[in-house]
Amino acid sequence: MNNNNSFELNLFESFKEGDETAFTYFYDKYFRRITAFSVQFIYDQEEAENLAQEAFLHLWQSRENVGSVNGIPSFLYTYAKSKCLNMIRHNKVKDKFKSDILNQKERELDIEILNSVQFDTLELTELERLIHEYINDLPPKTREVFIKKRFEDKKNAEIAEEMQVTLKAVEAHMTKALKILKTKLSDYLFFIFILICNN
Repeated sequence: MNNNNSFELNLFESFKEGDETAFTYFYDKYFRRITAFSVQFIYDQEEAENLAQEAFLHLWQSRENVGSVNGIPSFLYTYAKSKCLNMIRHNKVKDKFKSDILNQKERELDIEILNSVQFDTLELTELERLIHEYINDLPPKTREVFIKKRFEDKKNAEIAEEMQVTLKAVEAHMTKALKILKTKLSDYLFFIFILICNN
């Protein structure tokens, strides 16, 4: 265990016991991340900051229920997602398309997480094995587009030229790949997000 992990584990134990200094450490580490995560979906910096404050208050009040140091960001992101969706529901309550908009925003929240993942930088874990297994199970052309985009960092136009397909076809394959991966990895999305933030 490296010194940083040991340091955070000690702080986590202090946080669980009600140490406000330990709480402040995690607040300083994650507040801006929770705010940035929220603002891209509710489009209001002040509201996003208020939401982040509320998330940390709830974390403090529920600290005895947090099982590990990695449970802190998981708790915060889960709470933020729930609150973002509630705000979208509230803001669209008079809109006859509110259900469609809500579902779209929820998809965007999850797809944003998958789009942020650099699969080749994850540590060798069971999660990494599952991700590569699911990538290998994609339909051949969809898998080829996905690998060129995510692993080789190629632009859509480059991929289209190499594969002799249209830009729309490339986009369709990427959408299909992300949809399949999102479904198969639905139970792991917030764990993946935690890994991203900790890298």
